[in-house]
Amino acid sequence: MSRTDPNLKLDLERIIFIGRTFQEYLDMFSLSIEELHGKRILDCPAGACSFTAIGNQSGLDVTACDIAYYYSGEDLKHKGFQDIEYAMEHMEKAKSNYKWNYFNDIEGLRKNRLSALQDCTRDMQIANENYIATELPTLPFDDAEFDVLLSAHFLFTYADKLDFQFHIETLDELLRVTKEEMRIFPIVDLTGKRYQYLDKIIDYLTDQDCKVEEITVPYEFQANANAMLRIKKESPKEK
Repeated sequence: MSRTDPNLKLDLERIIFIGRTFQEYLDMFSLSIEELHGKRILDCPAGACSFTAIGNQSGLDVTACDIAYYYSGEDLKHKGFQDIEYAMEHMEKAKSNYKWNYFNDIEGLRKNRLSALQDCTRDMQIANENYIATELPTLPFDDAEFDVLLSAHFLFTYADKLDFQFHIETLDELLRVTKEEMRIFPIVDLTGKRYQYLDKIIDYLTDQDCKVEEITVPYEFQANANAMLRIKKESPKEK
């Protein structure tokens, strides 16, 4: 594994390497390509998503970061194929927890996830410099290096594994590297319940001179996961 950090304690088998497509990102975050042009964008954590690959091919300026990128693209591609097949095998039992208007059926979902994985791992071979290995809550970027930061299916999603202090430390770091705004999707946990400390998070961010909004988006696959948190940093003139 040419990219493995010898000090990294995370076993590859503990990583779930499944991602979303570029179009899913636009829908999850209620964005258009036009409004992203000219912005420097960070996808964190990006996993096997194809937003960076397709975004850069579409003329955007996107960087991806994730703990998974300590491993080689070939290792991650192999792991991704395994994870997708495992997930699809178990999806039948959990179908009622999802809405199927976006993918129609499990086969449609499989094709979508495979497309994201293939685009991501192919781009890692072509433009490896856009995929930065890091372990939250620390990021190897300068203050306000990115205009827009997108974060999907991590914070709030894994409320059972990531405690409130980790959320705060991670949000502080995400804000540090963000110049204008960040968007977090979804705002529910894996059971579909609104993150129990979300109001405390919103109060905390407001105290950091941020404008925070809960916004319904044109995307819902996991039941009740149809809203994002939009966090805008106020400029000195706005304060």
